[in-house]
Amino acid sequence: MTARFRFAPSPTGYLHVGNARAALFNWLEARRTGAEFLLRVEDTDRERSSSELVDNILESMRWLGLDWDGDIVFQADNLPAHTEAAMDLLARGLAYWCDCTSEQVQVRAKERGGPPGYNGFCRDRGLEKSEATALRFRVPDDGTTSFTDLVRGEVSFENSNLEDFVLLRSTGLPVFLLSNALDDAAMGITHVVRGEDHVPGTPKYLLLRDALGLGRPEVFAHLPMLVNEGRQKLSKRKDSVSVADFKAAGYLPEAMVNHLALLGWGPGDGVEQRRVEEIMELFRLTDVNSSPAFFDVKKLQAFNADRIRALPVETFVAAATP
Repeated sequence: MTARFRFAPSPTGYLHVGNARAALFNWLEARRTGAEFLLRVEDTDRERSSSELVDNILESMRWLGLDWDGDIVFQADNLPAHTEAAMDLLARGLAYWCDCTSEQVQVRAKERGGPPGYNGFCRDRGLEKSEATALRFRVPDDGTTSFTDLVRGEVSFENSNLEDFVLLRSTGLPVFLLSNALDDAAMGITHVVRGEDHVPGTPKYLLLRDALGLGRPEVFAHLPMLVNEGRQKLSKRKDSVSVADFKAAGYLPEAMVNHLALLGWGPGDGVEQRRVEEIMELFRLTDVNSSPAFFDVKKLQAFNADRIRALPVETFVAAATP
């Protein structure tokens, strides 16, 4: 079977450099190995998603040279199937209705001490569906959920430390975890390469796929967090993070791709500036490290300046005209 990678952005904001790095690493490994690189727009957040933001993501990817295979999948089109899967879990006793508010969950957690989160309060109450109930997955009481990560090695979670998580909101809308797991299975995704912020959700993703008989992806790789000069996570409020903003400021896509490729990965010979074709030839997911990666704007500026100086006059004039 052909290996399949995917990039699954949510159109609730402009394309973030961190998401662009994830897309690039998926694309590099897929193109190098002859695998497929698929694009799925996770547009289920109706309040914050917009067609303009979808256009921004697609335009930014095209600017970076990240082409994809096949048609774009829009997650919202699959919501009926996601709801059906949730109801199947309910029918098999693997999910239950819960009417706890977030405030009640927090109060109970504070009263009992220990880790925050939901404690299974409604597991055996036998509630019916209503405007006030959400559907929760019944996490196994014992055992562990583990996976091998190309970046982090063996990762294991005690099921007893995982809360019964929501599958369907009280509005009836499926949550990200459910839709993400189902769509990856439906698209035949074999390699899940994404940011490290998704690590805590991965055991829930796997429990869902196991419960629904969907099998598991062959490979996981959770990429290191991007940090700013102060070694803090890149912030939309404090840092320049939009790919479109860098494009508008006069950066060349070749410089941006080169810099993004070095965020968590580096060639063994220490040479940093390369054409994308050379980067692709050298890149290996297994060489990505887990340490936070510094998004160094000064280095990006230097890469960009070197490439601008190397441009033929006609090319420079054409690029500078806008």
